[in-house]
Amino acid sequence: MSGSSPRLSPALNVVVSAVRKAGRRLLRDFGEVEQLQVSMKGPGDFVSQADLRAEQSLREDLSKARPGFAFLMEESGAHGDADWEWRWVVDPLDGTTNFLHGIPHWAISVGIEKRISEDKTEVMAGVVYNPAADELFWAEKGMGAFLNDKRLRVSGRRDMREALFATGIPFAAIPRKAEFTHTLVRLMPQVSGIRRFGSAALDLAWTAAGRYDGFWELGLNKWDIAAGLVLLREAGGIVTAPDGGDPYAEGHVVAGNQHLHGKLREVVAESIAAAAQGAAKGRAEAG
Repeated sequence: MSGSSPRLSPALNVVVSAVRKAGRRLLRDFGEVEQLQVSMKGPGDFVSQADLRAEQSLREDLSKARPGFAFLMEESGAHGDADWEWRWVVDPLDGTTNFLHGIPHWAISVGIEKRISEDKTEVMAGVVYNPAADELFWAEKGMGAFLNDKRLRVSGRRDMREALFATGIPFAAIPRKAEFTHTLVRLMPQVSGIRRFGSAALDLAWTAAGRYDGFWELGLNKWDIAAGLVLLREAGGIVTAPDGGDPYAEGHVVAGNQHLHGKLREVVAESIAAAAQGAAKGRAEAG
């Protein structure tokens, strides 16, 4: 790291080393996926194995460095003592569909969570690493957010008409399609653009970097957002649930700079209410 960035804490150094190692393996697998695109069998089984291998690599390296830490991992769930004080929150491959299709927009996400009290925890640090671009986003509470060794700040835009927002689109059996549709209809006429790139971890990191002016998505898991939440906050952004509550507990996220977060949150909250009213009306008519 250059002199423009603070020294990494020992725990974050452990994460950076682990994600870079897992990232090198995933990059090799990604090259194989590109070859498998043209086969009749397809790359699906191969990618699921790549995901599991990356998770195993991360678990081994993080356990070795901090044997007392618990884990919450996308593929294998929770591990460690039930009364843990510190926990790794790990998504070994966020953006699996992109990976599967040979699109170089996917990431490894690792958050470091601390138990504050019996019913409260907080993510104290996090790393989001995109190996294909060699972009390492990292942050620690009170120390700021960085891309490699460059300090990050959220955008300064104030006007919704100039704003670029990111989101995740519910597909297949994923619920909340009505809420998403209501939000999109309300938001599209007000903004410069809306993007769906397929990785919530990178969406939050890119919002922290000022590439996006805001991000919203409903129904996310802790491993999708743990690292991204601390990145966003340390870059000067605001992130809440649509109702103003805790996005980490609820899994519903609205993020943005201090000028646009409130406006985006209002649109998303109104859309959730409209979807609920529509569903209630449908039930009444059916009954």
